[in-house]
Amino acid sequence: MEATPLKTVALHATHQQLGAKIVPFAGYAMPVRYSSDLEEHHTVRRGVGMFDVSHMGEFRLRGPHALDLIQRTTSNDASKLAPGKAQYSCLPNADGGIVDDLLVYMLAEEDYFLVVNASNIDKDWSWLQQHNTEGVAMENLSDQLSLFAVQGPKAAAALRSLTAVDLTAIPYYSFVQGEFADAPGVIISATGYTGAGGFELYVPNEHASAVWDKIMDAGKSFGIKPIGLGARDTLRLEMGYCLYGNDITDTTSPLEAGLGWITKFTKDFTNSAALKAQKAAGVTRKLVGFVMDGPGGLPRSHYPLVDAQGAPIGEVTSGGQSPSLSKGIGLGYVQTEFAAPGTPIFVQVRGKNLPATVSKLPLVPGTEEG
Repeated sequence: MEATPLKTVALHATHQQLGAKIVPFAGYAMPVRYSSDLEEHHTVRRGVGMFDVSHMGEFRLRGPHALDLIQRTTSNDASKLAPGKAQYSCLPNADGGIVDDLLVYMLAEEDYFLVVNASNIDKDWSWLQQHNTEGVAMENLSDQLSLFAVQGPKAAAALRSLTAVDLTAIPYYSFVQGEFADAPGVIISATGYTGAGGFELYVPNEHASAVWDKIMDAGKSFGIKPIGLGARDTLRLEMGYCLYGNDITDTTSPLEAGLGWITKFTKDFTNSAALKAQKAAGVTRKLVGFVMDGPGGLPRSHYPLVDAQGAPIGEVTSGGQSPSLSKGIGLGYVQTEFAAPGTPIFVQVRGKNLPATVSKLPLVPGTEEG
């Protein structure tokens, strides 16, 4: 059986020319690093870097029943959105788990823009179509748009010369649609996945190459560099942001995952009654962040978490070295009695039980609000 060929983003050749190491990720050939993960991580935390995350999926939902479809299928309350606002949410499944996590943008009345994970584009599209019983106009724009995440404390300054939009006036989780780097109709969104502040830019593919080059040129004096998925993972892990497929899946409840804040029982949505009952009863496990107590022994996905007696209490879902702390950090599910910050736990690394401490999220302070 032949392997499905990897999809490529519009700027694939650009990343090759920049010397990126290209790896398979979510069915795409993606740049994982250009220099080193450590250098790229610090570039974003301290200055400004640009990710090409054009593998992400984008859907547009329009019509008088668009909001109703979103309300019935997502956990957050999209009726609170106004044009120019975005919302983090998830698509619960019927079995207590999560189809995907996503961003919901309100472009205008009866006009919404959803951003989903690359690995789930087809699954999410089918899920929404299956629930689209009232003729909402659905458009899959995933192959038409590029997405550049310009992240870091110097992001606004680096981009200022490329648009008439006052970037510093865009509140967190808000956006403006307008001309950017001579490209029309760009969504300039004050969102990101790094905790370092910055913007995400949704650019029509025909303008992607020119926009990328203009951002790199405008950001030169601010030290902008291209950043790969390796640093993206350590940046989000330091913030405790969930990665679908690791920390949240088809079998993890949003309440277990600490996503109660995007699970609003002011409306009915897929499996809301069961989730409401789960909230009332209390969850038996919780997703927590933790920091290794000493050097050496990096936590990795699926490593067992145990108590002081070596009894199993959970499992690591994401882990690695924190460049900011110079220590191993991770996320994992533990039995609820071990979930309080300050609780000592142990990570089983190659047969050894190494001490760690449950820590409040974010594990490293970020600059983003919210």
